[in-house]
Amino acid sequence: MADAASSHVSQPKGATGVLVLADGTVVWGRGFGASGEAVGEVCFNTAMTGYQEVMTDPSYAGQIVTFTFPHIGNVGCNEEDLESLVDGAMGCVVREDVTEPSNFRSHERFGDWLKAKGKIGVAGIDTRALTRRIRLSGAPNAVIAHHPDGKFDIPALIKRAKDWPGLEGMDLARVVSRSGQEGWEGGVWTLGKGYARSPHTPRPHVVAIDYGAKDNIFRNLVKAGAQVTVVPAQTPLDAILALEPAGVFLSNGPGDPAATGAYAVPIIQGLLEKDVPIFGICLGHQMLGLAAGACTTKMHQGHRGANHPVLRKADGVVEITSMNHGFAVDNSALPDTVEETHVSLFDGSNCGIAVKGKKAFGVQYHPEASPGPQDSFYLFEKFVGMLG
Repeated sequence: MADAASSHVSQPKGATGVLVLADGTVVWGRGFGASGEAVGEVCFNTAMTGYQEVMTDPSYAGQIVTFTFPHIGNVGCNEEDLESLVDGAMGCVVREDVTEPSNFRSHERFGDWLKAKGKIGVAGIDTRALTRRIRLSGAPNAVIAHHPDGKFDIPALIKRAKDWPGLEGMDLARVVSRSGQEGWEGGVWTLGKGYARSPHTPRPHVVAIDYGAKDNIFRNLVKAGAQVTVVPAQTPLDAILALEPAGVFLSNGPGDPAATGAYAVPIIQGLLEKDVPIFGICLGHQMLGLAAGACTTKMHQGHRGANHPVLRKADGVVEITSMNHGFAVDNSALPDTVEETHVSLFDGSNCGIAVKGKKAFGVQYHPEASPGPQDSFYLFEKFVGMLG
């Protein structure tokens, strides 16, 4: 990995892709997927499977994903493993060149799929070195670029990376949220059967606020026994209450929770005042914390992967979880009204809260396991069980 501070880095022969960091570091590679340029924050994900789910997770909006697993794209892509139709990650960095897919579920090559989705890939990068840099120095702003002719204006790319303001203070939930209300249909996927159908029987009604949700979250709510209506991120409190929810779900999503909280927190506080049961994950968990008087903070590198151990403090059980977040609830200054229920065994950061005296709780990780382990499905059952 090059550590140059200017455009004087020599471009290797055949380089058609590049990652340019805001500090001037230029990392050359081989471009694939869509042509063009995109600016965002570079993060890394340690999952060994589920690259298509990762790339379509709206929580990755504004981010460039470095995959630490070297063989990305080897099982191709299909139309069943999408987590959302809105923008997720803007690009990815991988170690090895993408090979021909080898999987009976594959419908398309990964590079072709990226191109169709307008996402940029760069291969041939020393992802171990890049990951170590992020771990030591934090997640940098950068431009990822792919031009098949190999022509790049490096000084302009450096300036663009430097000028990008970063995710802190950025509200991206309104960008990736649904634009209208939707009655959710469909349950979880199983091999040979596809997606299950929602039962048409009386069930507790959950209103899910979409801050950039993964579809598998709604499928798991259905599996746990709920009827689900999805509403946009900026839906007013009165409109939510008019749907007569038995409970409200706060979804995952991208960006700074404090920025999204400018409009979301008053709504959540209104729901708490009316004793509506609430379950939040990821961004939704962070905003539940803000609504209850806690604070959030930008993390040094964030947590992104499918093998993160989390301690459940009530009984000492360790859950292996899927995570994707760059902000966290600050557990060094929780108000008396908030109980910490889960903590990360990697760094001790907050991974779960409950609001005392309310049927309201949240977790930082993604219990719907797409991709990842299924240790935490019980949380959906816990929430639906609160609804009567």
